[in-house]
Amino acid sequence: MIASCLCYLLLPAARLFRALSDAFFSCRKNALLAKSSSPQVEGDFAMAPRGPDQEECEGLLQQWREEGSSQVLSTASEGPLADKGLAQSSLALLMDNPGEQDAASEDKWSSRQLSDLRAAENLDEPFPEVLGEEPLPEVEGPLWAAVPVQTGPQYADCAVLPMGALAAEQWEEDPAMVAWSIAPEPMPQEENPIWPFEGLGQLQPPPMEIPYHEILWREWEDFSTQPDAQGLEAGDGPQFQFTLMSYNILAQDLMQQSSELYLHCHPDILNWNYRFANLMQEFQHWDPDILCLQEVQEDHYWEQLEPSLRMMGFTCFYKRRTGCKTDGCAVCYKPTRFRLLCASPVEYFRPGLELLNRDNVGLVLLLQPLVPEGLGQVSVAPLCVANTHVLYNPRRGDVKLAQMAILLAEVDKVARLSDGSHCPIILCGDLNSVPDSPLYNFIRDGELQYSGMPAWKVSGQEDFSHQLYQRKLQVPLWPSSLGITDCCQYVTCHPKRSERRKYGRDFLLRFRFCNIACQRPVGLVLMEGVTDTKPERPAGWAESVLEEDTSDLEPVFSRTVGTIQHCLHLTSVYTHFLPQHGRPEVTTMPLGLGTTVDYIFFSAESCENGNRTDDRLDRDGTLKLLGRLSLLSEEILWAANGLPNPFCSSDHLCLLASFGMEVTAP
Repeated sequence: MIASCLCYLLLPAARLFRALSDAFFSCRKNALLAKSSSPQVEGDFAMAPRGPDQEECEGLLQQWREEGSSQVLSTASEGPLADKGLAQSSLALLMDNPGEQDAASEDKWSSRQLSDLRAAENLDEPFPEVLGEEPLPEVEGPLWAAVPVQTGPQYADCAVLPMGALAAEQWEEDPAMVAWSIAPEPMPQEENPIWPFEGLGQLQPPPMEIPYHEILWREWEDFSTQPDAQGLEAGDGPQFQFTLMSYNILAQDLMQQSSELYLHCHPDILNWNYRFANLMQEFQHWDPDILCLQEVQEDHYWEQLEPSLRMMGFTCFYKRRTGCKTDGCAVCYKPTRFRLLCASPVEYFRPGLELLNRDNVGLVLLLQPLVPEGLGQVSVAPLCVANTHVLYNPRRGDVKLAQMAILLAEVDKVARLSDGSHCPIILCGDLNSVPDSPLYNFIRDGELQYSGMPAWKVSGQEDFSHQLYQRKLQVPLWPSSLGITDCCQYVTCHPKRSERRKYGRDFLLRFRFCNIACQRPVGLVLMEGVTDTKPERPAGWAESVLEEDTSDLEPVFSRTVGTIQHCLHLTSVYTHFLPQHGRPEVTTMPLGLGTTVDYIFFSAESCENGNRTDDRLDRDGTLKLLGRLSLLSEEILWAANGLPNPFCSSDHLCLLASFGMEVTAP
């Protein structure tokens, strides 16, 4: 009975304190909404510092505690737990300073500013002390969200936290404090791209865009003066200038068959449509007059590459690899600059020869440069362009040499003029051999002594000297049935007479009773009535047959002992060294190791003393090197995440050179 009376008497006091706290609580929330202009939400929410009215607030709170109001609230009948927590948290607001300063105020509010509101902002004007003040008008914007903070069983306060990314963070300030913030509308989050490589964890793209165009910047090295508008240069004499590009564009089928070589690449940049667009952009940028491509997939060539190159003004020739291979080589030229004289596809496969049982191919074109009509009666020598992709296997240098001998023999036949000399020649492609290897030196120097050489040493790609068994090159390197001499020329051992011999019945009967036919063979088994008699020569039958005159036949070609040669006088466009970086040039990076396997060789004048120097500008003949696109070092390609990358869509770099041909009067 006494407890009921006390509750009835003290209930108005409890309700008064609750109303007072609610008023301060609502007023503080509206003031924060009206004054805050923070551009973003920070990780923690802090209350405003205390002001000069701190002593008054503390005195009021102390008086309330001394009067035993805590007991009143605990015995209240209407929502005792909620009222207690709300009263404690609301009265705790009296500890705050109503004179906070505003860090940044704006004239107008926006939904973006409201969503980024933070509780750490200060206020411009003193906190209103009149409880009856009109509330500020509501601002359209995101909704408010209150999240209870579990700080302990003795507290049941409410703290407002931003929903979304910060909703999981816990309140680190005094649990009696209350802060407000606008809950932004939930935005759909994009899932991070996943790289589906088997056996590897998820690889995330780099945090920032790599400036590939700056890292992979390649300079043009000019060795000549500027040409005139017609593409001809005035100096010692007019020249026909043209550019040639050699490029292994990485067949899509081969890339998918060797996917372990491209684990460092994002799958998007390995997509053929992405790579095709990049390759076409590269062709358009450099705009060569002759384009020699390797690893050209057949379906991609006929469906996309050839139509696109034709629209760019090219005429294209393609040779697919033999067997079941799906890629090949292509040579494209601009008919506005050249006229086709002949095209010779070259197959290295020879049935029955173990040395030549691979499916690699080449393509040789003979082009006639077209001189502008304004120059009058002038002529330019034809140009022979050869493109190939030699076997990769580092252990089979013997196969590489045999394939190169076949290509050089075809070039010798196509480029040979009526007087026995050769027209200017350009030989390019992926030779799968490093600089200064025996194969490279053979092409450049025109001679190679190969007898007893380990087969792996020919290309210099890898070192297998530690292996017990090593295949060595035998003499002769290829059989005479191949029809190619050791000078890399086709054999012509046919009769000089155009007619063929006819072996009729009468001709064969002439040998029936000749001396050789009448001699008893050694070891012939004696059989009565069969082999026991000697043939009797009829009267008037000649004892010997007159031999035919063989002076009309070409003599059988002789083979040199362990040496092969050619007489095309070729030299490389590139020096294979970057003097400004002190590093070797690289054209590809298999397994992250930079090396050079792509080349452009061109014909140059032979030195009378047989010594070849490195100064190719003094050795150029009718075909002069006017410029080239510089290559890169291994370190630079490493900085761009190797090859391929978003900027270069092949695992090889393109090679580009400019040449000049002498224009002579008839």
